[in-house]
Amino acid sequence: MRFASVTDRLADLGAAKWAVHREARRRVLSGHDIIELAIGEPDTPAPQALIDAAIASLQARRTKYSGGRGETSVLEAIAAKYARRTGRAITTDNAAYMPGTQTALYTVISALAEAGNEVLVGDPLYATYEGVIRASGADMVLVPLDPAKGFHLQAEDLEARITPRSRVLLLNSPHNPTGATLTHDEIAAIVDVCVRHDLWIVSDEVYETMAYGSPFVSPFDMPEAAERTVVVSSISKSHMLPGMRAGWCVGPVDFIERMLPLSEMMLFGGQPFIQDMAAFALSAEFDECAKMVESFRSRAEILPEVLANAPGLRCSKPEGGMFAMVDVTGTGLDGENFAWRLLNEENVAVMPGSSFGQQAAGHIRVSLSADADQLREAAARMVRLAIRLTQGKAA
Repeated sequence: MRFASVTDRLADLGAAKWAVHREARRRVLSGHDIIELAIGEPDTPAPQALIDAAIASLQARRTKYSGGRGETSVLEAIAAKYARRTGRAITTDNAAYMPGTQTALYTVISALAEAGNEVLVGDPLYATYEGVIRASGADMVLVPLDPAKGFHLQAEDLEARITPRSRVLLLNSPHNPTGATLTHDEIAAIVDVCVRHDLWIVSDEVYETMAYGSPFVSPFDMPEAAERTVVVSSISKSHMLPGMRAGWCVGPVDFIERMLPLSEMMLFGGQPFIQDMAAFALSAEFDECAKMVESFRSRAEILPEVLANAPGLRCSKPEGGMFAMVDVTGTGLDGENFAWRLLNEENVAVMPGSSFGQQAAGHIRVSLSADADQLREAAARMVRLAIRLTQGKAA
């Protein structure tokens, strides 16, 4: 039987990248005591007021069809958020509701790139970026992010990889997996390159509220980039609600209008009761969210502290997000082998850096989604493994 070529383009993506995590999950379900630091989701409960709002809306039978763009209430809340942030007139015409950032990414990239085009993205990169780019038919062009420069995207490195086929830069700051948070000057230099080469910027801002070093900066907030930038985001991390799948995209009115038919053919709206909850989330402040950010800010200190004198390991303090990158090359292993040894010998599950691109192949990505005591214990076990490896005593 015949299949569409998109199935071939995506065939080698997905499950293999998560092998360590899946094995750790299997062992946990079999009764093993594993410290799980592979998956990035907040470990603190969502604000009870948001859960109550979703239940109240569901009980009010807000379960009928929704418009393809989204409910008016959530669109108004999204528009108000970006009007406050940018200081510009942002209306509901600039916004579309999506069930999560992943759906927004897929739809936006599909609306901007196709076969024969190129999408530029930093390496390391979030694990699903390659898939959303390949699905569009476009080619992915990797821009190396140098660990010696904190994995910060450099404007000159970006420009060196632009060709006449380049159409889109997929940008992520604060960055998953590295935690790099770009400064205002760095974003401005990247915007300058994109303006001169007429590139769209797709800005994944799911970690907007979790910048610990430099203040969060978005190209969408810069007037010179406003008409070429599309923001994708959600309340998955900011409000500890990853399973609710509530996100959006914001961009130029013309882009939103051109994208909507594509979105509608896939989705034609989300659940109204979840949109009601998302509108409330974006329209109020919640103590639980502020405490969550502070807990991750504090946890970001732990691995660099505990691993400071560990043989063969190096870890810089994350500048944002909910992950830390540990360079394990000094142990003689790459990230893949170190991650498996860490699971098998020390019962700690992390992600091999190679799951996020070749620039991180010598690293492991550690999720900070565990309490301080667990993180310290996991770090101590990393040190134990590193000592055995560097002293040549490993089995």
